[in-house]
This record gives sequence, C-alpha cells and structure tokens, in this order.
Amino acid sequence: MTPRVLISDNLSPRARDIFIARGIDVDIRTDLDRDQLIDIIGQYDGLAVRSKTKATEKVIAAADRLKVIGRAGIGVDNIDIPAATAKGIIVMNTPFGNSITTAEHAMSLMLALARQIPAADVSTQAGRWEKSRFMGVEITSKTLGIIGCGNIGSIVADRARGLKMKVIAFDPFLSPERAVDLGVEKVELDELFARADFISLHTPLTDKTRNIIDARALDMMKPGVRIINCARGGLLVEAALKAALEAGHVAGAALDVFEEEPAENNPLFGMPNVICTPHLGAATAEAQENVALQVAEQMSDYLMSGAVSNAVNMPSISAEEAPRLRPFVTLAEQLGSFAGQLTESGLQGVTIEYAGDVADLNTKALTSAALAGVLRPVLSDVNMVSAPVMARDRGIALEEVRRDKDGAYDTYIRLTVKTERQERSVAGTVFSDGKPRVIQVKGINMEADLSAHMLYVTNEDKPGFIGALGSTLGDAGVNIATFHLGRQLQGGDAIALVAVDEPVSPEVLKTVENLPHVRQAKPLHFPVT
Repeated sequence: MTPRVLISDNLSPRARDIFIARGIDVDIRTDLDRDQLIDIIGQYDGLAVRSKTKATEKVIAAADRLKVIGRAGIGVDNIDIPAATAKGIIVMNTPFGNSITTAEHAMSLMLALARQIPAADVSTQAGRWEKSRFMGVEITSKTLGIIGCGNIGSIVADRARGLKMKVIAFDPFLSPERAVDLGVEKVELDELFARADFISLHTPLTDKTRNIIDARALDMMKPGVRIINCARGGLLVEAALKAALEAGHVAGAALDVFEEEPAENNPLFGMPNVICTPHLGAATAEAQENVALQVAEQMSDYLMSGAVSNAVNMPSISAEEAPRLRPFVTLAEQLGSFAGQLTESGLQGVTIEYAGDVADLNTKALTSAALAGVLRPVLSDVNMVSAPVMARDRGIALEEVRRDKDGAYDTYIRLTVKTERQERSVAGTVFSDGKPRVIQVKGINMEADLSAHMLYVTNEDKPGFIGALGSTLGDAGVNIATFHLGRQLQGGDAIALVAVDEPVSPEVLKTVENLPHVRQAKPLHFPVT
C-alpha cells in the first residue's frame, strides 16, 4: 500500500513535491478543526504539522494507521508525545532549521527597543515630529546578558559581539572552554541580572526555567535594563514585568512570546515602552523553507526505508539491531536522567563506560540516549539525535570507554558526570527479564529498579535513620513502593533510593532534609516504561 501523508498546516509547496517524488501520496488540508482531523486521521501514515495543529491524545487515539508525526520546527508542545510513543508513532522535529532566523529576530527587537522605533514610526506617520520624545540609547559597549547559550543563544552572542557589545552568559551546560571560544563571559544568574544592560532569553521552558525572571530577579537588575524574550512564554512573570516597567526600573521590554498564545489580551499590551510581535521568531521565508524541506525528507526516509532521524521519542536504530538494543537504550537514558537531575552546577564532561556484551552493540545510540537523559532536566526539547550536538555546542567533553566483563555483572553501563564542583557516577545493567536496574551510585553498590516518582537521600549510616525516614513519609501520607539501601562501610556514607506512589511535596522534602544524619534529599522522576 502506498503511504499517505496529511499536511495540516501551511508548509512550503516544495515539501509536497518531496513527498510525491519519493512515491508518497499527499493531501493538504490546512482548514481542519479538531473534530475534522479526528474523523480523517485514520486514513494516513504520516502527519506533517507546524504549531497550529494540535496532535492531542484524542487525535492520536483515532490514528490507527499513523506511523510518524513530523513537526516543521523545534517545539513539540502541540504533540502529545507520551500518547504517540505508547501507540508506536515516531515524533520528529527539525531542531536547527530556524536558529539563525530566531537569533536575528532577537537582535532586531533589541535594536528597535534601544531606539524606540515602533513608537517613533507611529508618531511620525501620524504627523507629529517628536524628536525629543524618542531619545534612545546606544548598544555599543553595553553589556548583553544571554540566558541560555545554546544554538540560538550562541548566534546572538556572535552578532552582539560584532556590534561591539560585551556579552555575558548564564547556562549551566556552558563550559568555560566553550565560553572562551564564543567570546563570552560565563557568569551565575544573579550576577547576570546585576550587570546586564540588555537581557535576552534563549532557554527552553522547563520546571527549572519557568518564571526565571520574576519579581525577585527584576529587583536585582540594574535600573534601566531592557529585556528581550524570543524563546518561550512562561520564562518571565508578565505581571511582575509590568510592575517593574510602570515603576521605571525596567526601561523597556520586547516580547515575541507570551504565557498564553494566541495573545489576544495581555497585561503588557498598550504600554509605551513595550514592543510585541506575534511569535515571529521563525517567521522568515528561508526558515520556513528549511524546516519544511527537512521534515519532508525525514518523514519520507522513515516511511519508505525505516530510517529514523531527529526523533524526539526514539533513537536512530536500524531494524535489525532494535530488539537487542532497546532495553539498553532505556537503561542509558535512565542513568543519564538520574545523573542529570542531581547535577546542580556547570557540567564539564560526561564519561560513559560500556563493559561486557553491551560494548559490542551500537553504542552511538546508547550514548545519545544517555546524553539526552543528562541534558533533558534543563533542556526540555533535547532528544537522542540532537543531544550530542547540544553537548558539543556547550563544550561538554564526552568520553566513551569499552571494556571486557569486569566484576559481578556480565555487562553494565557506568555513566560519570564531571561538574565544576565534583564527579558523580551511576551504573546499571539489564537483567534477564529485560528490565534495567541501577547497580551502583557514587561507588556504593545497591540494586534498584527506577519508577516514576522516587526520593534520593544521602546520609550517614547511623542507627535509627531508616525508621525516621519511613515514619516521616508515613506521617505525610506518602506510600512507599520500594526501599533500596546501600553504604560504603559501617558508619560511613550511605544512600537510600525510595520509590513512592506520588511526587514528594516540597514541604515533605524539607522535613526529610532536616532529619538527623541527612546530607541531601532530592526528588527524582523517570518515565514509566
């Protein structure tokens, strides 16, 4: 049967030409509402979208034939990835097709903000000649603070340096060596707030970055700061920004993204020192052409030959090796996620050791999965394909080590992360039941399977600790599913890894942290496999 693809958003006409040239039937329906999409999606093997189409759980449930969803762009917020994964549908994006365009839009907004160009244009075209009203500022020699110095942020840094600005950057994954290569000064977030004349956001929206600019952050900024956001709505608290603008502490803001989109009503609309654009970061002919052609090529490759690239929910694995490799991919990503969730300072390097039979497998896919796990707590859009590029862009050193069987286990993977402050390692294996297990944390032997919600505690090995921890969780109504323990030696360092039925609240976590002998307590979350 000839594969069929539905293009449900506006893509370049050349995308259709690529599908047809590869022997794929194409329908273009950009006028569908949700119910209409649900009615017809069962007829298609592929769905090509931008941001307008919402591939919700109900849409995916009706997609009986669907094998692949291709997003022409980087953000996949409009696609229910867990639902697609559960149904065996590959979700692809084009993570680097609009980087230059978005960076250029940020620079355009910064320049327009510095010289009040939109308001001056409206005034002049209305017949008023208000030269004294629109006094601007130069950007030469000013300090630009970039929050998130990945692919787009590094392009903004390069352009800003060309305009003779001083660039400082906050990015937990930016190594000092990469900062030197980019010509930027790596700083902590509070220092960036205190020093920057302009601040430009280029980080994804995650639990760690949501509301990264709030009232506290705004109070720390120097008077007269100007803020640009072309990344994601939700990175800044709009009500707090409005108050700071009205107080005159913030001189101006330029926003391409908003907490709620489409943004038809917003507290910042109508303010004289605010520039707003309707999510135009990727809206150039060149960028739209690039992402449309790329997504068409990727989807065609998968539908016609099974090749997978830029998938957010599956690594690049051939059909022959998939059954044997799949459980180790899960293990590698879980080990990376374990280490990534515990990493709080700048990441400098990752070492992955493959011992025994796993060393003979396609370790490229395993390494990509591990890196994706390490980076995802901060970079939500990272996937197994883009993770190595993102790690390289941030100057994170990567080392792979292969060795013969060593120790009690026939095969295992050990992942070690090196930060500015310490090294931390976690190791695991796949048992005969095909399920991954953690077998060592920070050099302490323990055997544990990972579940959706866990509590990680490091402590001194002292009598009474286990009872105190169990009582604390029980008193808070937290049900323990499994309880795993390990220690270096009697009375020395110990670790408890507790699986619980629900996430541990901040209040309960604080209580655990204050227990005698506890050194660290942190919640961990893993996808249910």
